[in-house]
Amino acid sequence: MIQLQNISKNFASQELFDGLNFKLNARNRMGLVGRNGSGKSTLFKLILGEESADSGEVIIPKNYKIGTLKQHLVFSEKTLREEAALALEEEMKYDVYRVEKILFGLGFVQEDLEKDPLSFSGGYQIRINLAKLLVTEPNLLLLDEPTNYLDIVSLRWLKNFLRSFEGELILITHNRDFMDSVCTHTMGLVRKNIEMIEGNTHKFYEQLASNDELFMKHKIAQDKKVKELEEFIAKNKARASTASLAQSKVKQLEKMDRLSDLAFDNTLAFEFNFKETPSKVMLEVDNVSFGYTPENILFKDISFSIKRGECIGIIGKNGKGKSTLLNTLAGELKQLSGTVNSHPSVEFAHFGQTNIARLHPNATVTDEIHSANTKLPTQAIRSIAGAMMFSGDSADKKVSLLSGGEKSRVMLGQILAREVNLLFLDEPTNHLDMESIEALTEAIINFEGAVIIVTHSEELLRRVCDRLVIFAKDSAEYFDGGYDEFLDKIGWEEQVEEKAVKVAPKSNNKESKKLKAELVRERNKISSPLKKKVDKLETKIMEIEEQLTLHHEELIQASNAGDSASLMELSKTVSKEETEVEELFEVLEVVQDELDTLTLEYEEKIEKL
Repeated sequence: MIQLQNISKNFASQELFDGLNFKLNARNRMGLVGRNGSGKSTLFKLILGEESADSGEVIIPKNYKIGTLKQHLVFSEKTLREEAALALEEEMKYDVYRVEKILFGLGFVQEDLEKDPLSFSGGYQIRINLAKLLVTEPNLLLLDEPTNYLDIVSLRWLKNFLRSFEGELILITHNRDFMDSVCTHTMGLVRKNIEMIEGNTHKFYEQLASNDELFMKHKIAQDKKVKELEEFIAKNKARASTASLAQSKVKQLEKMDRLSDLAFDNTLAFEFNFKETPSKVMLEVDNVSFGYTPENILFKDISFSIKRGECIGIIGKNGKGKSTLLNTLAGELKQLSGTVNSHPSVEFAHFGQTNIARLHPNATVTDEIHSANTKLPTQAIRSIAGAMMFSGDSADKKVSLLSGGEKSRVMLGQILAREVNLLFLDEPTNHLDMESIEALTEAIINFEGAVIIVTHSEELLRRVCDRLVIFAKDSAEYFDGGYDEFLDKIGWEEQVEEKAVKVAPKSNNKESKKLKAELVRERNKISSPLKKKVDKLETKIMEIEEQLTLHHEELIQASNAGDSASLMELSKTVSKEETEVEELFEVLEVVQDELDTLTLEYEEKIEKL
């Protein structure tokens, strides 16, 4: 539907695009990926006509309507209903139900419709702009980080909305799980051009790695050929008998399309510096309550403990008290009642949403990292700065010159500089790109200490959290289980699914919950034997692999000792065990596929309720 042909774009000395080509077809939902600063937002501006290309052409069909999410907040009406209705076209100006349907889906309630738009928090003001965009029913949605200010409930609603959107979509988000669940294609800004595939981000990065590997093989082969030609020319150009042959090799060399070295982006490197502790229990929270006034209690009587190697996620809608709980646990706020106790050897680090303000504007990146641990030598500080993608002169940049994402990386660098065994992390993935989020996720998984994290990322919750504290129904409750278990057993009571949004907000939620519970019970009954079979197969494979490791070691010993009898016997045993493992993996794959298909089938049924 739209085309970009041979687009080039430069800013000062930085070249963003060079001969970029791209075509968006009907019903394509594109996830746009690329490192921070690679030009994703600039590409949007080129499509919208807010920026001009240095060369090339942007082709957009006549009457093709493009909608984009505005990040600046300007409201002119006195009520939310009137403000959102401004987006309705003249022929639809009385169809206010369209506006209300979308507002309810984004987390607003009936009473909110008469409130002043300026009375809402920043996150909800962003949602008002999102609602105004969705009301216009554009052919193409350009969404640049729409997930930044949305909580899990609103994210899940938006996910369903975009899946059913009948136009085209180009989405920029660092929330990989959200992108993969919404988009049909992934395209990335790679080395000043666009690479595109049908499929999710995992398939995209696998294809990218495969392409790079193939390119490097061609480059090595070409370099070898060039060296051979150059050596031949050097040896034979002076001899009359071979001079003409040498000249032909020169021409061959000149005609060769030489492959350049691949340019690779810097990647964030995480490894939290664990401080040894004799304590197994890192933190004990007993009946903790907090409120800014005794009449306004945000959470009450929360109790839990966290051990080494564990991670607890704090989840819920915005404005309910998640960050306040984390700040209370970190000792930055004083609870009204209850106790928070830790072992004397516990050292914690706190990554908070407001901690950026504590960075000194006139200090450099290395100054701020050094302030976190003054014992570290200069080389170690430079190394941490490099790990946070501040290498060379960029490590000496002043904080006042840094972007929000760069300041977040400085704060993470401060945490890496310290020896800690307990981490408090409040939305640490904000401002990080996908590769950096993956690096952070792996670092949390590998950290030997304990982690308490506030996040709206469902992928991160699934990968790192053992247990949860859930803010819902104007209270907070401890849940002894992971995120998927929470969705199965409890779920988001306040979530309004897309189908429910199409009718009045007061839908028959009770009947829906009953049907959902029946489907969950039915699914669990059918999937239970499959899960047991998977567990049994995985256990058996692990047992045999342990034996294999032992027998491999014995094989090496027998070989070194020259014990041919034992060598022959052990070889037979190892061969048999390897065959058995392969057969078990084949069975496991079949059973796991059956379980995955069943789970997906029931998820689709549940989502339709």
